[in-house]
Amino acid sequence: MTKYRLLRERLTPTGLFEIVPAPLATAATVESAHDPGYVRDFLTGQLSPAAMRRIGFPWSAPLVERTCASVGGTLAAARNALERGWSGTLAGGTHHAFFAEGSGYCIFNDIVIAIRTLRAEGLITRAAVVDLDVHQGDGTALLLSGDPLSYPLSAHGRHNFPFRKQQSTVDLEFEDGTGDEAYLARVAAALPAVQAFAPDIVFYQSGVDALATDALGRLKLSLSGMGRRDELVFAALAGIPLVVTLGGGYSNPISHTVDAHAQTFLLAQGFRN
Repeated sequence: MTKYRLLRERLTPTGLFEIVPAPLATAATVESAHDPGYVRDFLTGQLSPAAMRRIGFPWSAPLVERTCASVGGTLAAARNALERGWSGTLAGGTHHAFFAEGSGYCIFNDIVIAIRTLRAEGLITRAAVVDLDVHQGDGTALLLSGDPLSYPLSAHGRHNFPFRKQQSTVDLEFEDGTGDEAYLARVAAALPAVQAFAPDIVFYQSGVDALATDALGRLKLSLSGMGRRDELVFAALAGIPLVVTLGGGYSNPISHTVDAHAQTFLLAQGFRN
């Protein structure tokens, strides 16, 4: 949890970003992608102990506020991206959340909620998700399954969590120990198809747990390799409104994770402004 504060403290002094508190998403907004009973039980603290164990956090009122802010932040960033060309949130990317359950530190699926909300408001039709977290965006894949107007791409470790994978439009699976060059070549080859899909908006789940220093990632990307990854995304999707969310990052020390997240936002600012 420390990385979120450290990242904000890293980016604020640059003066390059307008950083504002996230609005809280309402239950009705969250229900655009989730079972109303599940939403109600989480918000009121009525989920079973087993359900909370699957999520990985103990329930608390601050967790409810943080979760609603995470969803609201992604939705606000998406609206901003449609106006300005790109925006981001210093949270979000909670891609393991399913219709009626959470998993892997993810409670509500902020990206799918944003897609469905913007679509319902007539602001977008087609949406793409480029998920480069080292763990497959299984909740996103399942929630968008059968939706011809959405294009989820996930690049992740073959043998890493979740151990039961879902089917995205495109899944790039990597063996343990994959390094910069092999990883970047496959990601670069996959991005033109996202551009060809002609989305009205792209959500970039920019998890940095593919770093070699990550305690959970099992891949071997360098910090410079992560920067090249980000540059590939920004260059390939130029001209399309882009939303950058966070995702995983568990390096020891955590400063390596913060370095990689900060690099993503600084590179986005350079490409998009």
